[in-house]
Amino acid sequence: MATEIERKFLVRDTSVLRGVRGERILQGYLSCGRVTLRVRHIGACAYLTLKGPSAGLTRDEFEYEIPAGDADQLLARYCEPGRVAKVRYRVPYRGHEFEVDVFEGHLTGLVMAEVELEDEQQPLELPPWIGREVSHDPRYYNAALARAAGPPIEA
Repeated sequence: MATEIERKFLVRDTSVLRGVRGERILQGYLSCGRVTLRVRHIGACAYLTLKGPSAGLTRDEFEYEIPAGDADQLLARYCEPGRVAKVRYRVPYRGHEFEVDVFEGHLTGLVMAEVELEDEQQPLELPPWIGREVSHDPRYYNAALARAAGPPIEA
C-alpha cells in the first residue's frame, strides 16, 4: 500500500525561487468524499490519483499515469469548478526536497511548500524562507483550494 507523509507550510520569502526552473501543473478533483480522486497534467505527463483520509500527516495515496488527452478531457468535462493551476519548484534544503507551489488564477498570491517525510516523527530543519505550518488546516488542502473563491484569508 502506498502512503504519503507530508507537511505543508506557507512561504514567506519567494526569493529562494530565483533561478529555479518550475513546471506548470493543472489539476482537478473528480471526487472529494472519503476518498479524493484527482486528475493532474504536468508537462507531457498526466496522472490519476486516489488519496484516502488523513490520519495525522499520513494518508494512503495511489497514483497512476494516464494518457494526457484523457486527463485534458477529464479536467474540461468534470472539474469545472474545482481546478488548481500552479507552478511547482523543487528546492533542496538540508537533505530534504521542498516542493514550492506558486498558485495562479483564483489563487494568485498563495505560495506554499510541501515536504514529504519517511515517518511523522522524522526531524526536519526548516529553511529560513518558510512561514507558518498549515499541514492540519483543511483550508489549505488542494481539493479545498480548488473550490475556494480565493486564497484563505488569515485572521
